[in-house]
Amino acid sequence: MSVILYGLAATIVTMMAIGFYVAKKVNGDSINYIVAGRGLILPLAAATLMAQSLDSNATLGNTDLAAGFGFWAGAALPVGLALCLFLTGLFFAKPMNRLNLTTLPDFYRRKYGRTAEIVASIIMSVAYAFLLAGNLVAGGYLFQIFVGTSFQLGVFIIAGLVLAYTVAGGLFSVAYTDVLQAGVAFIGSIALIVYVTTNYGITVPSGMGPTNLGQLTDPSQGAYINLATIVALGLGDIVAIDFMERVFAADSPETAQKACFIGAAGTLVIGVPFSVVALSANPILASLGVEAGNQAVLYTLLQNAIPPWLAALVLAGIVAASFSTSDGAILGTSAVIARNIGNIRVDEESTTSPAAAADGGVDEGFFGSESDKLLTVTRLMSLPITLLGVFLAIRVSATGMLLVLAFDIMLAGAFVPLVMGLYWSDIATTPAALGSMIAGSATRLVLFVMVPTTYAYENTLLYIPNDIFTAAFDGLPTFIAAAVGLVAFLVIAFVTKDDYPIYSVEKQSNPNIVAGGEED
Repeated sequence: MSVILYGLAATIVTMMAIGFYVAKKVNGDSINYIVAGRGLILPLAAATLMAQSLDSNATLGNTDLAAGFGFWAGAALPVGLALCLFLTGLFFAKPMNRLNLTTLPDFYRRKYGRTAEIVASIIMSVAYAFLLAGNLVAGGYLFQIFVGTSFQLGVFIIAGLVLAYTVAGGLFSVAYTDVLQAGVAFIGSIALIVYVTTNYGITVPSGMGPTNLGQLTDPSQGAYINLATIVALGLGDIVAIDFMERVFAADSPETAQKACFIGAAGTLVIGVPFSVVALSANPILASLGVEAGNQAVLYTLLQNAIPPWLAALVLAGIVAASFSTSDGAILGTSAVIARNIGNIRVDEESTTSPAAAADGGVDEGFFGSESDKLLTVTRLMSLPITLLGVFLAIRVSATGMLLVLAFDIMLAGAFVPLVMGLYWSDIATTPAALGSMIAGSATRLVLFVMVPTTYAYENTLLYIPNDIFTAAFDGLPTFIAAAVGLVAFLVIAFVTKDDYPIYSVEKQSNPNIVAGGEED
């Protein structure tokens, strides 16, 4: 246990040191803070995209689901996330990088107007509160099991640590620490499956292996849930605020695209071995006379069946992963609230001062430097966002469910307007976008509170008992809500296309332009 504790301590100290060291690159400039000055080279861009997919939500959710329900229940997480990166590389990375956006809701502003920007920002902020919570859950359990704190204290500790260096360095801190996270996760994942294979062998319980495709075709084997997971992550993550933030931060469209493809491959290489190991986890623990109980299967395995040096390595990757997505979620959501909901802009075309705020000068900022107003408010918003994540983490302690639910919400409310606005711009009207976002999100919310389980986890957050929807309905809300959003968009677009002007987002180079061609 001392080896594990020293390993965790070393990882945390290293992450914090890197995060604070690169914070000086921000230099009081919100564009540096939010999108790393749009200058991430390929290794940094690829590492930060891959790290976003390999957070502790995905790792612990993957192993718990695979051990409990079969290979595809767990592997659906890395497969869905890799699919997202692949599709983004094919269709979205280059055009979105060229648009010179700062946050993803900027797209909705330029294409559909101010109201659509606000609605999209609210949907994404709500979703990311759940994503942040899931990573804090994983960190809380880790501190409880391996450090000896309570779960609640562990959540507060990891939240405080992540908040500290995120406030300091923004996306620079995120990107540079992600390089460490991706490397440690890769080594730990491969070493774990090699050790388990050579020392225990891979045991696949009957009907739970990767060749049992009934897990993808038979509803009684969880096919609805597994397919919904892949679809929610594969499409919903495309409209993730921290994910697109990384795409915007790449130094060129080509770098953004290559980084997505590298990230997709890395997500599969690191994520799928955890699914394989999870299949053998229960037989291994049974042979040792150990029961996982309510504890995460991977944590139990590392604690009882894996040598301390390897457990420390794998846990270091999980801690770093928890930091990685947590800091991205805090940064992305804070920036969206400050810039897109609060409507605080900076003059990105100014050559007189990097900290010149479009709405009135500079503020004396953090760390002895001047900060433009957007940077200051983004940093200040980090605290309430973190506290909301802490509240949800303590209230709903289910990593995998929180991960998929976050992207499910964005798939239902934000995906269709993005795709239509980018590729079918001639029919993409503002009423169609607003109708799609509201109809899709409302449908998903209603189904969430009406179905007793969400991705096989009991809905302990907000469930209204009823006799209409049972647990057998679980998984279908993903498809229903997304379909409602698509149908609403197409119907309203057809009705309004001759009455509302169509704006081209590609022709608007000024970042402060709203739909209609007028500046704030």
